[in-house]
Amino acid sequence: MTVAKPKKSEVLEVRLPYETKTAFMARCRETDRTASEVVRIFIDQELDGRTAKPRTHGLMWRALAAALAGLFVGAVAAPSLARPTTPSHAVFERLDANHDGNLSFEEFSGR
Repeated sequence: MTVAKPKKSEVLEVRLPYETKTAFMARCRETDRTASEVVRIFIDQELDGRTAKPRTHGLMWRALAAALAGLFVGAVAAPSLARPTTPSHAVFERLDANHDGNLSFEEFSGR
């Protein structure tokens, strides 16, 4: 029985949009490398775990966390902003002579 020897190399077919392929080939020429060399380097890095992982999910979670933090801060701050603090409330009460909750120009100016 004859055992088939493994090929020295294999062919990997990758489907890309024309614009992507054109840009990739131009980049390879700029860096003075062949497309095969660049793909082999990428595959080796991927197998070694050295390629960058897509960060779209991380960005989404950070944006969501920031939004939730903003809502939390708003929820905590809103009640304290709505209720007047004692010193300014006392000043307002003293100026609001008719106690209607609004300061007229006359009340503010002390006339």
